[in-house]
Amino acid sequence: MQHFSKLCEELDSSTRTSDHIEALVRYFQAVEPADAAWAVWFLCGNRPRRVVTVRQLQQWCADLCGLPEWLLETCREFVGDLAETLALLLPVPTSPAPESLRFWVEERLLPLAKATDEERQRIICGAWLALTQRQRFLFNKLLTGGFRMGVSRKLVVRALSRSSGVSTDVLTHRLMGSWQPTGEFFSSLLSAETTDTDISRPYPFCLANPLPPDVVAELQTLTAGDESARLGGVGRWMVEWKWDGIRAQLIRRGGRTFIWSRGEELLEGRFPEIEAAASGLPDGTVLDGEVLAWKAGQVLPFTELQKRINRRTVSRSLLDEVPVQFLAFDLLEEGGRDIREPGTSERRERLESLTAVLPSDTAIRTAPVLQCSTWATCVELFRSARDRRVEGLMLKRVDAACEPGRPTGLWWKWKSDPLHCDAVLLYAQRGHGRRAGRFSDFTFAVRDGEQLVPFAKAYSGLTNEEIEEVDRFIRGHTVERFGPVTSVEPVLVFELAFEGLQLSSRHRSGIAVRFPRIARWRRDKTVDQIDTLDTLKALAAGLRHTEEHATPPKATKIRGKKTPSAVESASERLGGLFAGLEDDE
Repeated sequence: MQHFSKLCEELDSSTRTSDHIEALVRYFQAVEPADAAWAVWFLCGNRPRRVVTVRQLQQWCADLCGLPEWLLETCREFVGDLAETLALLLPVPTSPAPESLRFWVEERLLPLAKATDEERQRIICGAWLALTQRQRFLFNKLLTGGFRMGVSRKLVVRALSRSSGVSTDVLTHRLMGSWQPTGEFFSSLLSAETTDTDISRPYPFCLANPLPPDVVAELQTLTAGDESARLGGVGRWMVEWKWDGIRAQLIRRGGRTFIWSRGEELLEGRFPEIEAAASGLPDGTVLDGEVLAWKAGQVLPFTELQKRINRRTVSRSLLDEVPVQFLAFDLLEEGGRDIREPGTSERRERLESLTAVLPSDTAIRTAPVLQCSTWATCVELFRSARDRRVEGLMLKRVDAACEPGRPTGLWWKWKSDPLHCDAVLLYAQRGHGRRAGRFSDFTFAVRDGEQLVPFAKAYSGLTNEEIEEVDRFIRGHTVERFGPVTSVEPVLVFELAFEGLQLSSRHRSGIAVRFPRIARWRRDKTVDQIDTLDTLKALAAGLRHTEEHATPPKATKIRGKKTPSAVESASERLGGLFAGLEDDE
């Protein structure tokens, strides 16, 4: 634990990538393989299942320190982080324990899952009294699932490559999927033998960068036939819809099927119709694509797909209510061979040939390529995205290999502009980390007659100066307190942006918003001028109506396949849907 604590201190004390890599290399070369394996596991974003509650931790710490729990809770509000608060309050150990990271994880942390509450208290309090303040802080972070060091997996892979001489591509592939953090695994991770036998292991995902705003502005001003864009001619790019589902890899190896999410979770048993359809794929096939809720030839909102995401056992009624499909847009492995190096267009042709033999009613289909003869056609398609329940467009360079990570210039995502509304700040909570002690977590409301109805929470979008100003206002205009929640005089109006809006019986307001954030502070508006709940419900109903009655895309031949192309004008499709919600933009 001493080595791991020192590593985290070094990583936290510098923002230079070279310093981070050097610190990681020193650590991997100094510790035992079992310790190194756990460090890699945590640094790559993994965490053990949380089995103790905040209330229990606070109570046990208060008992050790002889403090009333309300005082500890107050300290936590101002420190902003539970793990740090506990580490600062607990007494300094007289003789710190020298045990390794492996010991504290395997002998103390993991046994908590099967322990009684009394045993958990004894184990955790014993750990607190045996660790230094810095080590205790790290233990608390691992205990609560809040461990984050701000180093990417890519950086960890670079350090491992520097330590071992194994290429970053091999290491990245070996770290995909599920693996156990053992000394044996760490030794095999750095092995010079590059023939891996794990049949379930996915490939590293290739991710897209947002299309820069200045490039978007340029494309929207081009006229038909004008191909002088900085991206070059539209023919350099494969254009696809940006689907709103679960990015996943569908793997067929050894007569078995595996579905891995981008978050490296094995979605075993979650989507049985896709697994059944995959039995028709040749062995040694890996498809990259999107899992979508799909019914009656149409994609359903992401909120419908959420009903199935965490269901390990899917009932017959849910299968009927929310059927799913795997929409493949890339082929990563064919006949057991890695084919990520050929260009996008070549991989696409192989994908279409592979899926052409599947039955027409299968749960696996190929994502359509959109025919764009000019950038103007592409812009028109982009403007039709929202009413087709897609997030926008994907632009993929036709000669690009499928590279891991987020390489610049290979894949661009062009997302639709967010929806907007004006709402009033109603509740606030203190933030965490750098915002500890300041009110920065907000709940917003819209009008419903004479009442204010909360409908969205937002944490981002304000500058540090604005957060300070709002914090001062809240402290001087508090109405009531409910534990950590503060009720505020409804005076401050903000413009919120969000990606989606849907009617929902599960929410008190009757609507569900997706990815809300603060767009700007509307100092020019009063609470009487905010939007109404009826306005948002009408917008949600209008979106649903437009989506359900959108004209199906016509078919156009592309390399012998039928795919959608541009259809009716954007003005006909949108029909003034967003009028009144984006004034003064």
